[in-house]
Amino acid sequence: MNQKALKVLEYDKIIQLLAEQATSDAGKKRCLELVPMTDKQLITDAQAQTADALSRIYRKGNISFGGLKDPGFQMKRLEIGGCLNAAELLSICTLLEITRRAKAYSRENRDDLPADSLDVLFAGLEPLTPLLEEIRRCILAEDEISDDASPALHSVRRTIRNINDKIHGAMNNLLNSSTTRSYLQDAVITMRNGRYCLPVKAEYKGQVPGMIHDQSSTGSTLFIEPMSVVKLNNDMRELELQEQKEIEVILADLSQQIATEQEAISLNLELMVQLDFIFARATLAMEMNASEPVFNDEGRINLKKARHPLINKKKVVPIDIRLGDEFDLLVITGPNTGGKTVSLKTVGLLTLMGQSGLHIPTLDRSELALFHEVYADIGDEQSIEQSLSTFSSHMTNIVSFLGKADRHSLVLFDELCSGTDPTEGAALAISILSYLHERGIR
Repeated sequence: MNQKALKVLEYDKIIQLLAEQATSDAGKKRCLELVPMTDKQLITDAQAQTADALSRIYRKGNISFGGLKDPGFQMKRLEIGGCLNAAELLSICTLLEITRRAKAYSRENRDDLPADSLDVLFAGLEPLTPLLEEIRRCILAEDEISDDASPALHSVRRTIRNINDKIHGAMNNLLNSSTTRSYLQDAVITMRNGRYCLPVKAEYKGQVPGMIHDQSSTGSTLFIEPMSVVKLNNDMRELELQEQKEIEVILADLSQQIATEQEAISLNLELMVQLDFIFARATLAMEMNASEPVFNDEGRINLKKARHPLINKKKVVPIDIRLGDEFDLLVITGPNTGGKTVSLKTVGLLTLMGQSGLHIPTLDRSELALFHEVYADIGDEQSIEQSLSTFSSHMTNIVSFLGKADRHSLVLFDELCSGTDPTEGAALAISILSYLHERGIR
């Protein structure tokens, strides 16, 4: 479809409304890429998907794909033997949880219902539940690995807690000593460079044997690690390094498990983006109280109580329009603000929507013809840049239509050949319409 017609008929606004219904960023992106199709089978399949999703929404509510993110970057790292961090592993886990939720949604109340076009998409989802649960068991948060992630980690952390208790016991003994306390700026235990220290008054530094790690900005306080806890602090540092190494082993193991399931994870993402896109179409149909159109190859349009989707539902006036059965050219006349332009735009926009797989705001069994191209000359076409008057710009448009339009085209004119001498304009308009009519163009 030519971009000019899409813009003139405000197709982009419909696509924006559609994107707002999607629940994931990838789904919104897929919605924004939607363009009208010209293959009847593809259109029929898309309409069936929209109808089946709408049926599921009415039966058991909508489904959300919120939180769905593309793990493409992480997957590339795994392909070259890289390892994922905790946050990235949780991101994969979230994708699998959304997959499991979608799978469960597909199974609800399906036993007594016939198969539909979405069954094959839902059937392709693989939640990888054992992997999902293993990640959740090992990783509690982006910055927290479970003690029970591995026996080695559990052992190291138990030893760390024991050493930590010994350090605090030794430090508290010093704090509780009346002699030592008189040398301290404050009766607190503090940390400097990962070591437990006491804040000692500078003039008493010789009274508290130990290693100086820092001093206050005024120099009046020195942060000293007492000799009695130096070995314990050293042991603590070694254990913390062991802990970090064990965490890296756990993350590497989980990363390897994900790497073996890359194909299934990528397919899950692809299917869920597609489902989000389909359910966005269904949600938009529900919002618009729209129905599935019937398509034909005979150039026949029969819209029943059609409403322009961008006009307030409480104010829009429904119209009946038919074309292509007894006649293939329709001229609409009437007073200003009588709805002529809206009627034109309604036919054009609903045609574009229908061929995009979207339901249209009409009564059931409304018909749309399958057009390979829609041409629309509507609105003010004056071009200052090209030094063209309104009439000249319209004629430039019209001439391009006449050169391209065929029996598979829908051509829409608003106030054809106005803006010039009435008699000459009328003659020109009649000749243009006659030319199109003779070629069987709608």
